[in-house]
Amino acid sequence: MRIVVTGAAGLVGRAVVQHYGAIGLRHSDLDITDRAAVAKTMRELRPELLINCAVIGVDECERDPALARVVNVDGPAILAEHAPAIVHFSSNYVFSGTEEKLYSIDDDPQPINEYGRTKLAGERAVMRLGKKSFIIRSSWIFGEGKDSFISTVHRRLRAGERIRAVSDVWASTTYVEDLVKRVAEIIEGDQYGMHHVVNAGVCSNESFAREAARITGADETLIEADSTHRIHRAPRPRYTPLLALPPLRDWRAALRVYIESA
Repeated sequence: MRIVVTGAAGLVGRAVVQHYGAIGLRHSDLDITDRAAVAKTMRELRPELLINCAVIGVDECERDPALARVVNVDGPAILAEHAPAIVHFSSNYVFSGTEEKLYSIDDDPQPINEYGRTKLAGERAVMRLGKKSFIIRSSWIFGEGKDSFISTVHRRLRAGERIRAVSDVWASTTYVEDLVKRVAEIIEGDQYGMHHVVNAGVCSNESFAREAARITGADETLIEADSTHRIHRAPRPRYTPLLALPPLRDWRAALRVYIESA
């Protein structure tokens, strides 16, 4: 299958390109919000499937709602119009997190921040406009190549760095290698529609950091629990673990594999 990946510079994009040997396009290669450029690229590359991994961060969306809408809604809509089939990544943050439960694909999305609102609008646009579409909701993705808290906390702890970790927000977390393999199964099975893909179990940044400390043998006293409103600009839903069917392995097992492989 001839596959083109947009947002190929990001964590998920790089992993997808490597898994498939796909054609990877960075923002400098293609502005997904430029309708004429997208149409031209689709004609020239003639992909059978487009995988959109372009995204901007949660706090950046709150700072710049106009940019959030362009990248998370307008761009995916244009891609869906021109691609013969599309995979689009969305987020657990489409949910409010007011109920302490695993959120399924049948639950009503009620986002509380700009990131969640635009991700929800983007997935709906892709479903409406795409000829064949796969929507993949995931959560707190970690892996090599992204300087996020969950991707780097084990190295920071090993180095003896003191860590402030959010303890009052809970969700699923997802090892990028597990994510890409499951998405490949979904694609190969022509399972169009909505999917939740996360590792089993629920964690906070604090419990994630403490598990990383246990695996690496680092000093857990380096970890200081803190609240989300003291660390983050955008509000976070309090509790948004996703129900993935079938479930991936437990996040603790995935974290151990990540740390040991890195």
